[in-house]
Amino acid sequence: MKAVLFDMDGVILDSMAYHVRAWQMAMEERGLRVSADVLYLHEGAIEPETAVDIFQRNNCPMDAQDFAEILARQKEIFSLRFQSRVRPYPEVPGLLEEFQSRGWELALVTSSHSDILDRILPEEIRRRMALVVTGDQVSRRKPFPDPYIQAGSALGLPRSACMVVENAPAGIQAAKSARMTCYALTTTLSEEHLAGADAVFRSHADLQRHLLARQEKDMERFYDV
Repeated sequence: MKAVLFDMDGVILDSMAYHVRAWQMAMEERGLRVSADVLYLHEGAIEPETAVDIFQRNNCPMDAQDFAEILARQKEIFSLRFQSRVRPYPEVPGLLEEFQSRGWELALVTSSHSDILDRILPEEIRRRMALVVTGDQVSRRKPFPDPYIQAGSALGLPRSACMVVENAPAGIQAAKSARMTCYALTTTLSEEHLAGADAVFRSHADLQRHLLARQEKDMERFYDV
């Protein structure tokens, strides 16, 4: 493993509750109601065709134009009402520092657009990232593999050398379709919804311990050879 690729919302930033509420408020303005569970389960799946199908299956009739307008309103509500409340998870700064000290490249791969990322991602977090890939930099966002393929290519690494950290099915699908190892955190969803990942962890601390132990074992095997 040479690089760790992180999703942003629900992995680096404790922000999903605010995104979910902004979605609900934007849809309520149009007389539509969607449960928080649906929004958490389909986090990051904002390709128009994918999203319209998801909402229609959950009793929220709309077309691609409706979705584009609701998405724009969701971003506006989030910016005005909630972005000032967003913070990194407490364990994240130390985890990033430790991973960098081990020689791993760090990258951020998110479906959020760069204008939102610029407003909510603390500079001390961004400085640790060798690369940032946002939803407006790729032709297809999660659950398609394009964001992770682009990240691996930009880092100059084979996909087998990249490990992804996600928290939702769309991101897991994107990582696995890119043929990368994917670990998931139960920050927003229970383990049963994250079964597509290679392993699931209940906390950032558990993930950190696992990866450091894995590196130690790899080093032991190397020197044994």
